Amino acid sequence: MASDQVIDRKDNKQVAQAPFGQVSLEGKVVWVTGAGSGIGEACALAFGEAGAKVILTGRREQTLDAVAQRIHAKGGHAKVIAGDMMDRARVMAIAAEIDERYKALHILVNNAGLNVLERNWSVLTADQANYVIEGNLSSAFYGVIAALPIMRRQGDGLLIHTSSWAGRFVSKVSGPAYSAAKHGVVAMSYAINQEEFRHGIRSTVICPAEVATPILDKRPVPVSAEDRAKMLQSEDLARSVLHVATAPKHVCINEIVISPSWNRSYL
Repeated sequence: MASDQVIDRKDNKQVAQAPFGQVSLEGKVVWVTGAGSGIGEACALAFGEAGAKVILTGRREQTLDAVAQRIHAKGGHAKVIAGDMMDRARVMAIAAEIDERYKALHILVNNAGLNVLERNWSVLTADQANYVIEGNLSSAFYGVIAALPIMRRQGDGLLIHTSSWAGRFVSKVSGPAYSAAKHGVVAMSYAINQEEFRHGIRSTVICPAEVATPILDKRPVPVSAEDRAKMLQSEDLARSVLHVATAPKHVCINEIVISPSWNRSYL
């Protein structure tokens, strides 16, 4: 028997499967937020290559269009629906458009996030704290609240959230607002599993240490090209996300904590 065939023992039929090591998400509807750059961009490209129908959301339509064009160039399906994930009404409208167009939503990659330069209590203002919390925690909640009704109706769904190393280990580098918000994302994901497993819905939170993405440009202390090369790369996170996305439905990967081997927090 060929290596990409298995036997269904119930009726002795051969059932085609993707060969080991290859990823297929053919026809799955995947919503990626923060899809214009960094981790979101890498995830969108990976899902497109795996055959999914990818919906790209972010604030900058031009960058989303560029990602969509790269997916189309490889024969994939991508749809840009731009919007700010901090705008709760817009998030609900995007989910409604996805539901109307595709009649499904199998995976949400809840990836939108941001930070500010002011990362010490001595300089942090209430407005800046609110901006960081809305951009990382409230926006994630809005995505979940918008996606869950569709997934409940299907009796199936997967939510994958980008938290941070700072979501597990409080970091002065990331600042108090970012650390608090990302800890909240971890708690949110576990709370989803506590309730929604009854509806066939799973939630995974990924906590990466430093990733060489454009958000590093918001660091108060510039990060050198040499240090960026030693960090996790966006493609590393995309591989982890695909691993979660292709796990069998009876498997819930609750959390992944991942860092570069050269972990600067240990210095």
